[in-house]
Amino acid sequence: YFKAGGVMTYFINKVTSFSNKTLANLAMLFTVVCWGISFISIKVVVNEIPPITTACFRFLITSIFLWIALHKIEPKHHLTVKIMPKLALGGFLGITLYFCCENTGIKLTTASNASLITALVPILAIGLDVIFFKSKLSLSKICGIIIALIGTYLIVTASGNIDFSSDTFKGNMFMIGAMSSWAFYTILNKFLQAQHSALFLVTYQTIFGAMFLVPLSLFEFNQWHSFSLLAFANILFLAIICSAIGYFLYSFALKNLDVTVTTIYLNLTPIIGILSGYLILNESILPLQLLGGFLVILSIYIANR
Repeated sequence: YFKAGGVMTYFINKVTSFSNKTLANLAMLFTVVCWGISFISIKVVVNEIPPITTACFRFLITSIFLWIALHKIEPKHHLTVKIMPKLALGGFLGITLYFCCENTGIKLTTASNASLITALVPILAIGLDVIFFKSKLSLSKICGIIIALIGTYLIVTASGNIDFSSDTFKGNMFMIGAMSSWAFYTILNKFLQAQHSALFLVTYQTIFGAMFLVPLSLFEFNQWHSFSLLAFANILFLAIICSAIGYFLYSFALKNLDVTVTTIYLNLTPIIGILSGYLILNESILPLQLLGGFLVILSIYIANR
C-alpha cells in the first residue's frame, strides 16, 4: 500500500465500502458543524460589508468553484430550458431570499439568536413534506421529532439573550423569514433529486442565486468601502467550506436520507452556534441549553432507527 497510488486506492476502497446512508450521515454532521460556525463568520463580515453585498461576494466565489467542479466531475451534464425555471426558483429560495434575510437578520440581532432560530426549520420542513409528499411518520420518527422539539425549546427559552425590542426583534423576524425560505427550498430539491445529481443542482441553483443577488447588491452601493483581510478570510470560509462543499454535501444527504432525518440534523446548528459563541465570543452556556443539546442528539439516533 506504500507503492505509488496504493495508499490512495486503499483509502478510496475504504470510503466506498461505507453505505450511502453512513456517508450521508457523516455529510450532514460535517455540514451542520460548518453552518453552525458560519453565524460567527457572517457576524464578522456584515459588520464591515453590507449584508446583501456580503451574500453576493460569497456566492459569486462559490459559483466559480462549483462550476469548475461540475465540469471536472460531470463533463456530460446537460442544462435544458425545461429545468431552468425550477433551478432558478431553487436559487432564489435557497440562496437569494435566504441569505438576504439571514445576513440582514444577523446584522441586526446576535449570532446566538440567529443560530437558535434555525430550530424552526425542522418543524416547517417536516410539515411541508407531509403536505406535498403525503409522507407518513413512523412512531420512531414522531418520537424523534417530539424529543427534538423539546430539546430545541430548552435551548431557545434558556438562552436568556433573546430580546424582541428594536433592531433585535427585526433581526429575529428576518431570521424567521430565512428559515421559512429554506424549508421551501428543501422541499423543492426533494422533487428535483430523482432526476439530477446533487452537484448539478447545487451548482446551477447557486449560479442563479448569485445572479439575482448582483442587482440587489447595487442598492447598497452607498455603503461600499474597503474591508479588512479578516472579513475577506471569512468570506472565503463561507463561500468554499459552508457553501460550495456544504451545499453539495447537504444535497447528497437529502438524496440518501429521509427528509425527517436531515431536518432533525439541522437542529444541531443552534448547538454548534452556541458552542461557537462560547468559545469565540465568550458567551455563556446554561445547563438547560446543554440538556437541550443532548436531547437533539438523542432525537437524531431515534429518527435514524
